[in-house]
Amino acid sequence: MRKLTLEEQAQGVKEAQLCFKLNNTMPYTDEYNDLVKQIFAEVGEGSRVMTPTTVVRGQNVRIGKNVVVMNNSLFMSAGGITIEDDVLVAANSQLISNNHDPEEHQILTCKPVVLKRNCWIGAGATILPGVTVGGNAIVGAGAVVTKDVEANTVVGGIPAKLIKKL
Repeated sequence: MRKLTLEEQAQGVKEAQLCFKLNNTMPYTDEYNDLVKQIFAEVGEGSRVMTPTTVVRGQNVRIGKNVVVMNNSLFMSAGGITIEDDVLVAANSQLISNNHDPEEHQILTCKPVVLKRNCWIGAGATILPGVTVGGNAIVGAGAVVTKDVEANTVVGGIPAKLIKKL
């Protein structure tokens, strides 16, 4: 089994502490904005991440301009997460770009998650590793997205399926 290196352990502690501090800092302050910039690799102008939030490996997350991520979001980002401009991520959503090997649970398997421009992720939706949500697409509340979502479509359910084309 693969164990975390001392450096990886230290980085995990640092990230957990930054996330805790963010979750206990007054929003819309310079301190809050500075913590967001420390946690994520990139945060575009006009974007906001509301607390509480849980972020693991935030340096693998790139957030475009005018993005809103609502409360209780989860970023499991070892595989990388890219959120393009003008995306809305509703409350209680989960963006998960990594999983565990089925035989050696200490080994992470990673595939990027990409949210294309102007898509909307509904409340409580889960986006799983390797998924790209196309531009202008809508993911319904509570959906579990296991495969790519075409642009200009609405999907929903568990697993998410096409509801209609926009």
